[in-house]
Amino acid sequence: MDVEVGIRTRRTHKAFRTDAVASVLLDELLELARWAPNHHLTNPWRFRVLGPVARERLKQAAGPQAASKLDRAPVLIAVSAVCSGDELQNEQDLCATACAVYAVLLGAHARGLAGYWRTPEVLRTPEGLAAVEIAPEERFVALVHLGWPVQERRPPARLGTDQVVAHLR
Repeated sequence: MDVEVGIRTRRTHKAFRTDAVASVLLDELLELARWAPNHHLTNPWRFRVLGPVARERLKQAAGPQAASKLDRAPVLIAVSAVCSGDELQNEQDLCATACAVYAVLLGAHARGLAGYWRTPEVLRTPEGLAAVEIAPEERFVALVHLGWPVQERRPPARLGTDQVVAHLR
């Protein structure tokens, strides 16, 4: 898939088929993440593919109302950025980790998978972070849902370039 086409046609999906996603396909996507730009080549991202036990721990931490959203997709990946203690480096590493997540989402889209980048409340709690083994020196970035789409999604309305770009002299 052409990069520009991929960027313009990738959509957030919240409904997935129950079909499994092959582990070799997940490995390909996570390998793509390693190529995200990162200052000083810190490779700050950490990806945790949640198996059934980890997913159940996260659902318990989330509580009954929020737990159902954690069953939407066959694959959940908790993503964090390792913090260095240096405020500037932490900011750069957080941005790099966000780029790595986007690389996974674009790679998934190019392979026919659907994705959903979430930041659920449970992963801003000590119980949720412990459930997916995110250490205190890491910062949660995303809970990526991946799977085969149930339907096609239409593009959302976007602001025009004239509303988000300024050419300064």
